[in-house]
Amino acid sequence: MSSNSEILSVREKIGYSLGDLSANLIFQTLMTFLAYFYTDIYRIPAATAATIIFVVGLLGAFVFTPLVAVLADRTNSRWGKFRPWILWTAIPFGVLSLLAFSTPDLGPQGKVIYAAGTYTLLVLVYAANNLPYSALSGVLTGNMGERNSLSAYRFVAVMVAQLVVQALLLPLVNILGDGDRVQGFQNTMLLFAVVGTVFFLITFFTTRERVVPAQEQKSSIGRDLADLAANRPWLVMLLVTILVFTTLALKGGTYVYYFENYLEEPAMARFLDSIGFYGILGGINSALVGMGLAGFELPSDATTSAFGLFNAGGIILMVVGIGFSRKLADRFGKRDVFGVFLVISTLFMLAFYVIPPDRIGLVFGAQILHGFFYGITIPLLWAMVADVADYSEWKNHRRATAIIFSAILCGLKVGLSVGGALVAGILAHYGYNADLPAQEPDTVNGIRLAVSLYCSVPFLVAAALLFFYKINKPMESQIESDLAARRVAKPA
Repeated sequence: MSSNSEILSVREKIGYSLGDLSANLIFQTLMTFLAYFYTDIYRIPAATAATIIFVVGLLGAFVFTPLVAVLADRTNSRWGKFRPWILWTAIPFGVLSLLAFSTPDLGPQGKVIYAAGTYTLLVLVYAANNLPYSALSGVLTGNMGERNSLSAYRFVAVMVAQLVVQALLLPLVNILGDGDRVQGFQNTMLLFAVVGTVFFLITFFTTRERVVPAQEQKSSIGRDLADLAANRPWLVMLLVTILVFTTLALKGGTYVYYFENYLEEPAMARFLDSIGFYGILGGINSALVGMGLAGFELPSDATTSAFGLFNAGGIILMVVGIGFSRKLADRFGKRDVFGVFLVISTLFMLAFYVIPPDRIGLVFGAQILHGFFYGITIPLLWAMVADVADYSEWKNHRRATAIIFSAILCGLKVGLSVGGALVAGILAHYGYNADLPAQEPDTVNGIRLAVSLYCSVPFLVAAALLFFYKINKPMESQIESDLAARRVAKPA
């Protein structure tokens, strides 16, 4: 192996992180609004939507992702192993993102076929883009401290994308569709597609692969898989990833139903007025009208405004939490910090069940505290996966970065599929009907359970699994030191 472990420039860290911002404009939309789009915009039955999300997600996890991993680890070009994939998939990713959120009038059966087909193609291209992108973080530098820093940059970008999607998507849908949410979703996704394509190209042109396989390394799929089977830290991280993303997809996809069907709209209006939101909103809209942009006035209905502000508050505090992540991880080790703050963040999710529908301030308080403590864990997951790749090289004297990341991305997609399907499945189980003016009490209770208890269980199990993850702070230092010595002694 050869590694240049010099400090990465800010330019390269920002350039790399823009790829995550781009991917997460789509990923966060899928995680937060796909079930809502299918049930309330495209009018596909909830049970059918659950089936599409689950089946296509598993196809992406167990077929598309391993296939891309095998191809990526064996890609050799003047641009490296992983960077070319970002270039090749930039435009297809944008096009398919738009198509997946379009609503052609094809009849009930045609809608199902169209939704399943476009989502399948989007998941395929997402795998071809995001797996090499994630693996790229493991070969930009061999310095674990720099990886912690890179992860912080990367997940600030994730939080920016999450802020845009969760706080601004519904207002953008209303603005760009002039009140028509069907047209608004299409126009919003067109905007995301254009921005995302440009950012992927910036990532390609601003990064460089430094950790490269030694020329004498021989690789086979069977040997790569055998290495994985014997790698207990990888197995733990696979299960942790499944559980974490199950929770993220479930809570992210259910919040919109929680606001629209449980919380009281007059109470939300009073809360927004009490914090001065309407005054600020009126000032912004007056300024827009004064600039001749009357068509871009922000919506003022209480539910949309409160939902956007709720998500924004959580995300901003997540970004604050990310700022504490590196120092805590450098001092105590990634594993211990990840586990402790995952448990603390879960306590505030549980609060959503017991908060009365008119106590909007408590809802916001629980959200921002959950966001802060969960934010500390966000950069650590992928930094730990990169450490698992180093552990495999340290133990087996062979590096197979993409297949390790692919297995973890399989877990991500399984979690996303399970969580997304659970959103629609729980709604169907509790009798959700988008055509009703108000949901039945049992349905509302099911929504409350989904955003609290059901979301909390996977997080708590994930934290418990970390007791079996043996890469603690002393082992991190040993692996980094040993690999650095090997790479100096055996250049590529």
